[in-house]
Amino acid sequence: MAFQGWSDVAVDFFDGLEEDNSKAYWTSHKAIYEAEVKQPMESLVEELSPEFGPGKIFRPYRDVRFSADKSPYKTAIAATVGDAGYVQVSAAGLAVGSGMYMMSPDQLHRFRSRLASDPQGAELVRLVAHARAAGWDITAHDSVKSAPRGYAKDHPRIDLLRLKGCIAWKQWPVEPWLATPKAAGRIAAFFRDTAGLNRWLDDYVGPAQPTPTD
Repeated sequence: MAFQGWSDVAVDFFDGLEEDNSKAYWTSHKAIYEAEVKQPMESLVEELSPEFGPGKIFRPYRDVRFSADKSPYKTAIAATVGDAGYVQVSAAGLAVGSGMYMMSPDQLHRFRSRLASDPQGAELVRLVAHARAAGWDITAHDSVKSAPRGYAKDHPRIDLLRLKGCIAWKQWPVEPWLATPKAAGRIAAFFRDTAGLNRWLDDYVGPAQPTPTD
């Protein structure tokens, strides 16, 4: 089935789940989830896969084993699309992300070293400027308040050096276009605009290295 967007019914489903995150609510609304939430995400992933690669939709159940919050269900549906990035729909609207959200210590070391040197650092600054000009936010899960150890507080790239990850991100509120095929176009435009950032991270940061064990 061709992607048609997410209707107000999907948004209402998540509004209700935020208010009543229970098995009873989930069971009584599961048919709505399948038809109005999951099926559009499946169609989106299928539509984008020829350009960006196959996608994966995350399970709707939370892992509560080590969490004080025992709410059983996620209040958003999310998927990855190839290596291009991440898509999420919730009562707040549509969100997309691309990059490395939370870097391991070895990744963070490589990220900062490359960022602080040229020509790699200058290239990342250019890619970040391009993303911001397109309307995308550059952020991470956390940052240091001052300067990382070994870097001056007045370093010309200190705003990026403070980050403990590096992602492009965009959150759109619920608007009429979300219930139309135009939503796929916005997501695809984001992935295309941030492809250079992803390549930089792949080339100069790469995957986390295994931690040595005794």
